[in-house]
Amino acid sequence: MRFCSPIAKTSRARRTRVASRMQAIHVVRTVGDEANGLSYPIVRLCESLIDIGVDTAVAAVQEPFARVHREYVESFPLGFGPRRLGVSPGLRRWLEARVASRECDVIHNHGLWTMPNVYAGRVYRRHRQCKAVVSPHGMLSGWALEHHAVRKRVFWRLLQEDVLRDAACFHATCLSEYEDIRRLGFTQPISVFSHGIDVPRLQRPPLTHRQRMLFLGRIHPSKGIDILLRAWSALHCHFSQWELHIAGPDQGGYLAVMKALAAKLNVQRVVFCGPLYGRDKLRAYREATLLVLPTRSENFGTVVAEAMAAGTPVIVTVAAPWKDLVTHHAGWWIEVGVDPLIQCLQDALTVSPDRLLQMGLAAREWMIRDYSWRVAGEQCLATYRWLIYGGDVPSCVRVH
Repeated sequence: MRFCSPIAKTSRARRTRVASRMQAIHVVRTVGDEANGLSYPIVRLCESLIDIGVDTAVAAVQEPFARVHREYVESFPLGFGPRRLGVSPGLRRWLEARVASRECDVIHNHGLWTMPNVYAGRVYRRHRQCKAVVSPHGMLSGWALEHHAVRKRVFWRLLQEDVLRDAACFHATCLSEYEDIRRLGFTQPISVFSHGIDVPRLQRPPLTHRQRMLFLGRIHPSKGIDILLRAWSALHCHFSQWELHIAGPDQGGYLAVMKALAAKLNVQRVVFCGPLYGRDKLRAYREATLLVLPTRSENFGTVVAEAMAAGTPVIVTVAAPWKDLVTHHAGWWIEVGVDPLIQCLQDALTVSPDRLLQMGLAAREWMIRDYSWRVAGEQCLATYRWLIYGGDVPSCVRVH
């Protein structure tokens, strides 16, 4: 990977900004936690921007259990306050210095409800010397806003709303997220482009008498694991060759709740695998016959794309933006709820292994063709250029 210095070092570079390389700073709570769904897409988007010539830096809070070994990431220690808020005076001062010295063309804010996002907004409002872009990453969906609603309403009123009102542009990863942003009354332009995906080497699944459904993601109420367990409880006696694996990091003690539900329902052949990362995660995708994500709220669903890139067909709900699954014969796109999942599983689990394998190959080809990180980086850069220099509106940007 080619590294591009995030900060221009000479006054001459500052005097010739139009002719020089564009400078972008991406701000996020953390990129060091693999369990954080934002880490992978933000890192890969920034790397794709670097590869096409954008001087890119990431400003993030350093998690005590994680070490980030990427030259373009500036990590700052946590300050006093709840860890989930990411209070970091060092990060705030660094942003202030970079923007005040005109060493930033775009400040790109990822996510909501944390202090690094607030710092980015406040620095932009104070100096107005760069363009501010906000990627909510699904955090403005109806379900997401209702989860811990009281806490979010307070944060919104005191800190969050002004950050969004002052943004020059939003980035949405899908049309449903675009609609969520408009539904809240924001009128700024919205650039709509999806995350990319890295496609691994194709490896055939191992031959076994067992077939495996896989859930992979945070063990969190939004992911619909309770829906999956209830659906499986109605079917496990009829599909003895199938087993269910549930993999992912616990969040807020919800894993214990799900294990208790599985015991109460007396479901058979359920394995709670814990968190899986790197090679272990890829192995899980390859060994699965189906990925199942019965989510209640999802702006993209990286695990869906990762599974398909590995050659595994998927079942996902309409709460995630994957309606083209059906068109590409790559899986099933169903309503949220126990009954729709039962009906879908009754069909999917009777499909022949050869047909499921063909669906997985079709899914993989779709990912290769349409979900390149290079394309995502070019759409992001086109948005930046338009915000800074004007001209024709890029095809990915919606101004109404």
